[in-house]
Amino acid sequence: MPQQVSRSATLLVVCVAHFLMPFMMSAVGIALPAIGREFNATALQLGLVETVYVLSASIFLLAMGRLGDIHGRRRIFQWGIVLFTLMGGALSQSWSIESLIFMRFLQGMGGSMVMATTFAIVVSVFPPQERGKALGLAVASVYAGISCGPFFGGMLISTFGWRSIFYLAIPLGLITYLTSQVKLRGEWADAEGEPFDWQGGLVYAIGILLLICGASNLDRGAWAWALVGAGLLGLGGFLYLESRLEYPLLNINLLRHNRIFALSSLAALLNYAATFGVTFFLSLYLQYVKGMSARDAGMLLMLQPVTQALLSPLCGRLSDRYPAARVATGGMFLCATGLAFAAGLDQQAALPSVGLVLMFLGLGFALFSSPNISIIMGSVESRYLGIASSLNSSVRTLGMMGSMTIITVIFSVTMAGHAVTVETIPQFLTSMRIALLLFCVICLGGIFCSSARLRTPLS
Repeated sequence: MPQQVSRSATLLVVCVAHFLMPFMMSAVGIALPAIGREFNATALQLGLVETVYVLSASIFLLAMGRLGDIHGRRRIFQWGIVLFTLMGGALSQSWSIESLIFMRFLQGMGGSMVMATTFAIVVSVFPPQERGKALGLAVASVYAGISCGPFFGGMLISTFGWRSIFYLAIPLGLITYLTSQVKLRGEWADAEGEPFDWQGGLVYAIGILLLICGASNLDRGAWAWALVGAGLLGLGGFLYLESRLEYPLLNINLLRHNRIFALSSLAALLNYAATFGVTFFLSLYLQYVKGMSARDAGMLLMLQPVTQALLSPLCGRLSDRYPAARVATGGMFLCATGLAFAAGLDQQAALPSVGLVLMFLGLGFALFSSPNISIIMGSVESRYLGIASSLNSSVRTLGMMGSMTIITVIFSVTMAGHAVTVETIPQFLTSMRIALLLFCVICLGGIFCSSARLRTPLS
């Protein structure tokens, strides 16, 4: 059936969905100060607005990918768009910071259903000789969404208020759903009839929840550390369980037996963990410390994803001419350097300095992302491309979750439950400096993993 599907139509649907998700994520980041003022939210609660979305996606991504293999990727994709859109409408009517955080969790579930299936749909439709180009366009649409989110989000917030961000999810989601109904005619269920690993899914979800709940309250006593330990044990038990099942939720053989794939995935995990929280901090920094409006802050923050979007095609060509692992390692090094410069920003820092940091990070991301994806997809046999795509998405969301968890922990310790205000700017700057320096150290670990691939020939 997949061969009867229009490839261009399939790519259109995937690109529209890939634009929608990061657009909403980056726009919500710009809206956080306005949300905090209306609900009198603490810095910790504002962090949770982003954290619970990524947490939800991390919990459900593997399960939704497996459900897509069993019951149909198109079906799971469309249900995800519906849930994401409905929650967008509901979020616009939030009556408290707690209700907003809860509905962001449900929206993250819808996002996981989309993220788990889009790349798998692409690799199911496109032949190997066209797959790289198609995946490149799909990734470019993600950067476009990230780029437009702060700019258009800032304009909407300045003109109509923060609730307009979630109103916008309704028409965008509806367009995506209708396009998939009309254009995406195929269905893919390569594992139809196989059982779903409910036990593994439950153990994984509990492990992640315990880990995050504990990490978010480390300053409150020994019970939080016990939760962290229990979460890590739960994830270890999940990996052990999956290694013994005939139909696991997560196929770990690739990580166990394919060193290139394992190192590339770990490098991606560390890269996302080290860089995802930068926009969160700089959004608050520009608006609270530098006194910029949401619109102006959004325009400045566009420099990083625009730089990445413009340079990614060139970096992809570089990885064709030179060893991709070397290009990706250079990108990770630039990310670490950019994070070190960002950690030095203070109240006296000039705005051009912030812009240079953003452009520097954008170049590092571009050099790392495209070559690393190329390595991941090229290191497995064609019959494992769908699995590689699903694991790559899981690594991305886990890295994002890790980044926001680190921020939540640091805020809980340094801000002591207080909101970001003029009076607490010194504490906020301390939090930002500690987090960015820690992210820089994480990047150094990513450099080690990325460079280790240079000593391992592709099989």
